[in-house]
Amino acid sequence: MLEVTASALEQRLRERFAPTQLSVQDESAAHAGHMESSAAHGTHFRVRISSSAFQGVSRVQRHRLVYDALDDFFAAGLHALALQTEQPAD
Repeated sequence: MLEVTASALEQRLRERFAPTQLSVQDESAAHAGHMESSAAHGTHFRVRISSSAFQGVSRVQRHRLVYDALDDFFAAGLHALALQTEQPAD
């Protein structure tokens, strides 16, 4: 089964988007009791990503791209994803 961790999400996002900046923070502890949780699986993450893949793409489309890239993580227990998506500054 796919393990939902900050490092696993970071690896997937690096593979898919080759970001110039990437930060993945596990905020699951702040949501204890919100959902069933286990020590092995995170449920709530905050992601800040900057990638040339987002060049000329709307914010909504950027978010969809990230959600699509992490689709199997949602099936494995990822519950919430706070996103900040940017294109690199010239």
